[in-house]
Amino acid sequence: MYTKDDAYQQRCLELALNGLGRVAPNPLVGALLVVDNKIIGEGYHEKFGSPHAEVNAINSVKNEELLTKATLFVNLEPCSHFGKTPPCSDLIIEKKIPRVVIGHRDPFSEVAGKGIEKLINAGIEVIVGTFENEARLLNKRFLTFHEKKRPYIILKWAETSDGFIDIIRSSNETNRPTWITDELARTLVHKWRTEEQAILIGTNTALYDNPMLNSRNWNGKSPLRLVLDRTLRLPTNLHIFDSSIPTIIFTEKEAEPRTNIEFITINFNNLIVEINNFCFKRQIQSIIVEGGTRMLSTYINSGLWDEARVFKGEITFGNGIKAPALNKIPASEVNLHKSMLFVSYNT
Repeated sequence: MYTKDDAYQQRCLELALNGLGRVAPNPLVGALLVVDNKIIGEGYHEKFGSPHAEVNAINSVKNEELLTKATLFVNLEPCSHFGKTPPCSDLIIEKKIPRVVIGHRDPFSEVAGKGIEKLINAGIEVIVGTFENEARLLNKRFLTFHEKKRPYIILKWAETSDGFIDIIRSSNETNRPTWITDELARTLVHKWRTEEQAILIGTNTALYDNPMLNSRNWNGKSPLRLVLDRTLRLPTNLHIFDSSIPTIIFTEKEAEPRTNIEFITINFNNLIVEINNFCFKRQIQSIIVEGGTRMLSTYINSGLWDEARVFKGEITFGNGIKAPALNKIPASEVNLHKSMLFVSYNT
């Protein structure tokens, strides 16, 4: 049964979503204050290092006296530790807010129930688990990172209506992409890039398509570029070496770093785990994988992926490189003019 508290928590999620692509590695958090069924203040975590949602919501209230009668709604447990900012739980206690409704506990080890405990010990009524499933879905990246100790993995590719991801390339057909979708779909992909911390491609994708891997068609930060180059055979005139965006090259060879480019040696026989371990150490909570069939299939077969976004275009190739076999029933499908977008989850 959908309750009034659920409705306020849903508003928290709407607010929190405004921080997508700006707050990582922090979670997405929205907060609002309610007195007598009226919202008197609201806020969200706007960017990493800036005040948290609870602080912004409290600061938005014009009459501070109302705080002593208010219920604070927040989709994630208020923090209880000093990080970039002071503990939100201390501010809630200081302002004498009598009731707090929380979407779910924070799995981050520095919090992990301590914020809730601090509020309860101060005599505040605390309710946990309101609109919890929806709140957890919003912070899927943050939760996967802290609960599974790896980044949230999104697989993305486009395939033709007859099931091919690319043509068979000849020597004069490298360094350019083979488009399957239209400009609308490509703009959406650039939007997605601003929402994730890193983007990963393999050697052949870098060589054949020469992608920039930026978000030039959407306003936002471009992701960290992750590129596989096991034997360091990629020519340095490719876009990935232009130093415009921080770039990591995964390899088995030793190489000196360059401006904005770092070479990381890993064991390619345990590729996915090695990449995940590196990202966990670097606080990279999400990766969008835009590689070819080989790389995508490696992720699918490992089971270490979370979401797949597959475009199916109208065009046909008749022959070429077959698209990965996902074998998942899509959770949703969207008509994008000249292509269909199918989204599946690894659940």
